Amino acid sequence: MSTVAKDHPWLSVEPYKVSVDEYRSYRRDGYLIVRGLVTPEHVKDLLHHTEDLIFGRMEVPGAPPFDPNASLKEIETRLLRIHMMHLQLEIWERYLLYPRILDVVQALIGPDVAAMQTMMFIKGPGAYGQGFHQDTYYIPTFPDSLIGAWIALDPADTENGCLWMSPGSNTEPIYPPTEGAGYGEWGLEGLPTVANVGAHSNDDENSLNELKPIAARYAERETAAVMSPGDVAFFSGHVLHRSKQNRTEDRMRRSFVNHYCNARSFTTWHGGNQHQILARGNTHLPFAVPKFGTPCAANNPGRISISDNPLSPPMMMATPDGTMTPQVPSGKDHDHDHEQPSFTLGATK
Repeated sequence: MSTVAKDHPWLSVEPYKVSVDEYRSYRRDGYLIVRGLVTPEHVKDLLHHTEDLIFGRMEVPGAPPFDPNASLKEIETRLLRIHMMHLQLEIWERYLLYPRILDVVQALIGPDVAAMQTMMFIKGPGAYGQGFHQDTYYIPTFPDSLIGAWIALDPADTENGCLWMSPGSNTEPIYPPTEGAGYGEWGLEGLPTVANVGAHSNDDENSLNELKPIAARYAERETAAVMSPGDVAFFSGHVLHRSKQNRTEDRMRRSFVNHYCNARSFTTWHGGNQHQILARGNTHLPFAVPKFGTPCAANNPGRISISDNPLSPPMMMATPDGTMTPQVPSGKDHDHDHEQPSFTLGATK
């Protein structure tokens, strides 16, 4: 089991508190951009790491070997998308468990949070985007609670291939694949299947992507997620989104992307719950501990969650006669970790 360093930098990061307006915006639109959530110092840390990857100072398993004689354009386009390196590199685990991102995730889908996936996009000049897709198609959770967190490391705009979001499309079901891998809500009457979603239709027109007619319902509302370094876009696993081609000749669009779910949700993705790190709160399900000791709920023996222990009495509870009556604690101290409070009938004062 990993241990937490007492001087870990995340222990002194200033918390972020989600506002009521931000909460409403996420529920309404299916996504929320929080400006400046990752501090300039930490953006610089991630950018330095991308330079190490781009210029071959760190090896990327499965990637073409770095060629020191390659042109700058060849170097910039050698890597596009890197997956799941938090299992191998401490810096990836560190930013998967970045406290200010977890603050937002916990407010939107918590109180219990599991950290699931890391990706890095190094989108060089001329690189294609990714066609319309829904993330829960790839990463299903039960109950359905997936959320993505897309960290901008460079300015992202319509010229260098920023994200495009379809506000309100979070109300759409997950459309299942016509064949092959992918999750969908097959139990719904009249639900069409889709083919060639996401990366299988990697151009701006999405001519083969069968999610395009569904996304067309939101065409007038589709919004470019123009972001500055340190901004973070949080988006539901249902929301339709895409990115377009980097049409610049000299600008990159780098980003670090994480996925999370409520830690009480069951998943079979990537080996099941026992491989997802418990980031916040608690869970009745198996979970993983961070390999490199980044502080989080998994390596906090005193962890507690409001989902374990109601912390705000009085509560409305059913009484034997079938009515709903306020219940107050019996007087027993119920703030201890993992201790369930005892309730007696009575009225609030």
